[in-house]
Amino acid sequence: MIELPDYRPQVPASRLRVGLIGAGAIAGSAHLPAYAAWGIRVTAVASRTPGPAQELATRFGVETVYDTVTELLRDPEIEVVDLATGPTGRLDLIEAAVVNGKHVLAQKPLSIEEAELPRLFDILGVARERGLRVAVNQNARWAPAWRLATLLIRDGRIGDVVGVTHLHDKPLPPLAGTAFDEMPHMLLSDYLVHWIDITRCWLEGSQVTSVTAQDSRVPGQPEAARNPWHAALQLSLSTGASASLRIVGNAQTNAGGCPFWIHGTEGTIRGSVLLGSDFVELDRGETRTRFALEGQWFTDGFAGAMGELLSAIEDDREPENSAAHVAASVRIGLAATASAQANGSPVHPVDLDLTPATVRRNAA
Repeated sequence: MIELPDYRPQVPASRLRVGLIGAGAIAGSAHLPAYAAWGIRVTAVASRTPGPAQELATRFGVETVYDTVTELLRDPEIEVVDLATGPTGRLDLIEAAVVNGKHVLAQKPLSIEEAELPRLFDILGVARERGLRVAVNQNARWAPAWRLATLLIRDGRIGDVVGVTHLHDKPLPPLAGTAFDEMPHMLLSDYLVHWIDITRCWLEGSQVTSVTAQDSRVPGQPEAARNPWHAALQLSLSTGASASLRIVGNAQTNAGGCPFWIHGTEGTIRGSVLLGSDFVELDRGETRTRFALEGQWFTDGFAGAMGELLSAIEDDREPENSAAHVAASVRIGLAATASAQANGSPVHPVDLDLTPATVRRNAA
């Protein structure tokens, strides 16, 4: 019998007051429902337009609605800021929160511009000097199947990771006519951020030596859909390990999900996430163990990301999803976009180590 690691979100009985910035669809469908379910205290909300913020506050019992983001950031009773906004101006908001003495959970992608990274590291340096924690809402790290796979790898259940493979076997969300469709190479620069990030976690302890990515339009893709619907990404690592991520297009299936395989020197983990496909199976030696899972990525993953930040604040440590740690995922995504822009030519990042200590040194 294999003991099941505790893969559920770890949310402390914290009385820290959280202020939410942003009142869009994701705030109402994921952030606030997750926090309500797991007892995370949100006491204020602000957005660029007061109407949606007021509606959210009424629906979820949030005490205070501020007319401006600045007012929320200046509230001395707010200790943690949850940035549920788009990527434009994200570093400005992180910096403003840090200047006002707030811990931060920032929505992903943390950055979509290589030129922003030096400024990000400067902000993180200021936060560190002030004893503040800056984390990223990489909520998929706490999707039950992916979280359990992470813990099994950490426990050495499959030895050293040899390869990671992801297949997107489900329809794409509506993209044509949305703001996402205006982003160059959107599947690589935004949509696949969670897949890139979890792959980075599973390959911890190695260095990325090559990133190759392609995207293209697919048969039947409507003209109104500006971004390609196919994307593929390959990583080569200093250890000889590799990773592959593939979106074939708007898959037409009623029984899909997002299957993944993690092959190691001593065993294999296989599983799936989304659309009710969630499972994890450990295949080692003569034994195959399939684990029953509790919970869902949406919305438990959001509780996991915030819960890890709150736990880190209470324990006076860096959160697993610290901005410094996620910076390596950002660099992989930027390299993938650059490769696609160059028609699939490999990009060879310099010093892209997937180790927490190295990432923190680079952020210093």
